[in-house]
Amino acid sequence: MAEKNSAHGTMTDNNHAALWHGRFAEGPDAAAVEFETSIYVDERMALDDIAGSKAHAAMLVHQGIISAEENDAIQKGLASIEADLTAGKLAIDYSAEDIHSFVEATLTDRIGEAGKKVHTGRSRNDQIALDERLYLRRAIPDLQKALKKLIQTLAKVASEHTDSLLTGYTHMQHAQPVTLAHHLCAWAWPLVRDYERLSDSLKRIAKSPLGSGALAGSDLPLNRELVAEKLGFDGVTENSLDGVSDRDYCIEFASDFALLQSHLSRMSEEVVIWSTTEFGFIDLSEKWSTGSSIMPQKKNPDFAELIRGRTGKVYGDLIALLVMMKGLPLSYDRDMQEDKQSLFEAYDAVLANVMVFDAMIGTARWNKEKMAASCDGGFANATDVADYLVRKGLPFRTAHGVAAQAVRLCIDRGLTAIEELTIADLQKLSPLFEDDIFAKITPRACVEARNVTGGPAKSQVERQIAKLREFVEGN
Repeated sequence: MAEKNSAHGTMTDNNHAALWHGRFAEGPDAAAVEFETSIYVDERMALDDIAGSKAHAAMLVHQGIISAEENDAIQKGLASIEADLTAGKLAIDYSAEDIHSFVEATLTDRIGEAGKKVHTGRSRNDQIALDERLYLRRAIPDLQKALKKLIQTLAKVASEHTDSLLTGYTHMQHAQPVTLAHHLCAWAWPLVRDYERLSDSLKRIAKSPLGSGALAGSDLPLNRELVAEKLGFDGVTENSLDGVSDRDYCIEFASDFALLQSHLSRMSEEVVIWSTTEFGFIDLSEKWSTGSSIMPQKKNPDFAELIRGRTGKVYGDLIALLVMMKGLPLSYDRDMQEDKQSLFEAYDAVLANVMVFDAMIGTARWNKEKMAASCDGGFANATDVADYLVRKGLPFRTAHGVAAQAVRLCIDRGLTAIEELTIADLQKLSPLFEDDIFAKITPRACVEARNVTGGPAKSQVERQIAKLREFVEGN
């Protein structure tokens, strides 16, 4: 291997290659090294690897396995690597097989023989399981912060549109009148659950696997609980085989990401539909739209489409993890090296998508007139006609039939709304109709009549907005 320059001199003892291949008479083929290396993916865990090594070395000196002087050198050496990486003074050596070998070799290069003792009592198998947990504990709060900001944005926009009428759809057909605020709250609540799922998943990685060794622990007097305490874990994994051989936490987080991405995709689909000329409900900012290379009139919702399009990638990462693990015998198998790319790719995608969707919605303008006009025609108030008769004492199924007859009568006459019928027309269908029926079935009246918890009435939506804001402020 060629000599590699570091920020503190030149590594001349081939540390990166020598760490893991002592059993072999021949060095690895260059193509083999290139094929098996993971450092391009796991370099983002450098600070986590250092944190784990610091805690591990502190435990080793506490247990009398290394000397105080050796621990002091290790701690200072690791701190210097951390500082140099953070400041950009130390570049990752991509000839290293993985981030563990890079950190250990760099440490040994800086402090000498004491650096070789940092790996005492551990394996890369338990080391990577620890690093991934440490990374997720550090990264997931950033995603949750972005989620809270998006929820806050949706609550803010909703608060400005509690009176903005909008047609609600089922089967993409006019169903019942709601408001834009009610619809935006329906976007926000799944994101709350996504946030909570991430918090639940964090609870299940609160156990330290370090000390599990390659698979059977160690015959050295390790204190796993001390390492766990120093790293802020709740405790340790109970079984050494399990500690190194499962990636269920990667799959669980990838599943969380996939669900979150599903919600973003559905929301983006509605943005795409609503931005069409036919709907015209939303006008996206020019900062979050694109033009056409051939049609000068176009204003395309490309960012919503890209969020929607990248959903398959996030789903694919989840499937890749599930397939990777489905047939692996205990304990560690090298297949598991592939976990990081899928996990990190899915994380990066959903974080970026949340942030983009937030900016896109926060800068959009809404066409209240077109949204309100969508409530006219289409018989979206037919259920309210039935409910009117129910309040008069008619059984619902009978009332439903009368309302359906009213719709049929309109269609036969070429009318587009029940309110185009006369009171005489309606009374032929049921004598329970009175003149107040028309005031009861305006879009605004239909919305306000649904004053039940979770309903679209203004007071109920305002309660939802308050609860969303309470969630953001309390987390």
